[in-house]
Amino acid sequence: MKQCTHADALPLPEPVPLTETCPECLRDGTDPVQLRLCLSCGHVGCCDSSLGRHATGHHRETGHPVMRTHEPGESWRWCFVDQVLV
Repeated sequence: MKQCTHADALPLPEPVPLTETCPECLRDGTDPVQLRLCLSCGHVGCCDSSLGRHATGHHRETGHPVMRTHEPGESWRWCFVDQVLV
């Protein structure tokens, strides 16, 4: 079973979200379907079901490996590099 090799290097405590919603969606005039929080820097981006796919774009631009859901009642994390739930 494949495992994330990046979770142990994440900052603690978790970064504070930099915004309440996806700033790129606000800029583009689109609505996010769901939000994701970068666990390296606190960037909030929209999920891959959203038009902009800004959380994935943030990972591609920065190399930050792990994000978590930023939805109430959810707690899962995803490693973009290893392509696994953390």
